[in-house]
Amino acid sequence: MRPAIRQIILISSLVVTAAGLVLLVTAKDRHRSKLTCEGLKVEYADANRFVSEDDVRAYIEKYYGSYIGQRLDSVNLCRIEKILDEQSAVLKSEAFITPDGNLNIRLAQRAPVLRFQKGDTGFYVDERGYIFPLQENYSADVPVVDGDIPIACEAGYKGKARTEAEDRWINGVLGMMAWLSRSKTWKDSIVQVAVSSKGDLILVPRVGKEKIVFGSPDGVADKFSRIEKYYEYIRPSVEEGYYSTVNVKYDGQIICRK
Repeated sequence: MRPAIRQIILISSLVVTAAGLVLLVTAKDRHRSKLTCEGLKVEYADANRFVSEDDVRAYIEKYYGSYIGQRLDSVNLCRIEKILDEQSAVLKSEAFITPDGNLNIRLAQRAPVLRFQKGDTGFYVDERGYIFPLQENYSADVPVVDGDIPIACEAGYKGKARTEAEDRWINGVLGMMAWLSRSKTWKDSIVQVAVSSKGDLILVPRVGKEKIVFGSPDGVADKFSRIEKYYEYIRPSVEEGYYSTVNVKYDGQIICRK
């Protein structure tokens, strides 16, 4: 067979194959256009359960509208993802349709590392200091800082703190709590962290009756070094409960009060 004829046959075969693929894709698209959304499935990328499947369904129905019975090729997946990403506990969502007619949602949720509580109101923060509300259906097992929390945010607020001073304070407390969790000496020795009406952090040790006035959440290593000096040199020389407070908020000082 001549090369020219062989080339013509090869090109003709490719054209026929391409036409077949186009027809197949077109047929699938036509078939897809006739299918409708039959349900919702939610899967999680983490162990948190701040957002339930019922929550996802409610968010979509409230902000997107009816999707059950909608043609699969007309479901606006980008809009659904945007709606879910705007919810407080959602870090990132992915929406996609499967041939069984289900709208599938894959969720990655924010991971709280600390809870701030002021009376009956409170909020979580993640490792970056992002604020998101407490959830009705799920409570995270994380350390709690309570008292006169110097952060002004209404119930349901989400996002970074509104001022640089508030953001700096939150991240300072996060740094202090992270330091505590890494310390072999102090990890299990502090049972409560509170904020006084004056804005000082107050630490309550597991052993002893004295409270430690820590002050602002800075100079963490230096302040704990002075607390260790108190327990090593001062505490052994007095009876139990002799001091009510040990103040290390001022640089280079240990102020003990009866």
